[in-house]
Amino acid sequence: MEAKVLAVCKSKNKGTVKRPVEKGYLKENYGLKGDSHAGKWHRQLSLLDNSSIDKMRGKGYELQFGDFAENITTEGLKKLSELPLGSRLRINNDIIIEITQIGKKCHHDCEILEVIGDCVMPREGIFAKVISGGEIKAGDKIEILEND
Repeated sequence: MEAKVLAVCKSKNKGTVKRPVEKGYLKENYGLKGDSHAGKWHRQLSLLDNSSIDKMRGKGYELQFGDFAENITTEGLKKLSELPLGSRLRINNDIIIEITQIGKKCHHDCEILEVIGDCVMPREGIFAKVISGGEIKAGDKIEILEND
């Protein structure tokens, strides 16, 4: 299966779920324009593969893209969280992002953790910085670049 973007999500405020948008713009060394987590730091973007979200479905909670506060929901990258730090992904031929962190602790009022008793983001979500930006939308192809 070819890896691709399933959804691009953003929110204006931190601590809230993100909602899908038709398209977004990834700005170099900044992140997703208009998203509350964008900025000049190491967690400009968050990514989570749909296979990780599938593990949480059916546990009594209706899940939508962006509910784990991921900016980019992917498909076909089941081992996303196993990629080493520094790995680079190319999206739609132009965008390059670099993995900077694997997982993070849920914030104290994580609704999913509270309702289900578990959250997959701390284990399988990744964070990245934008090396080369561009427009991003659902359906864009993703490829893992080989390390030099």
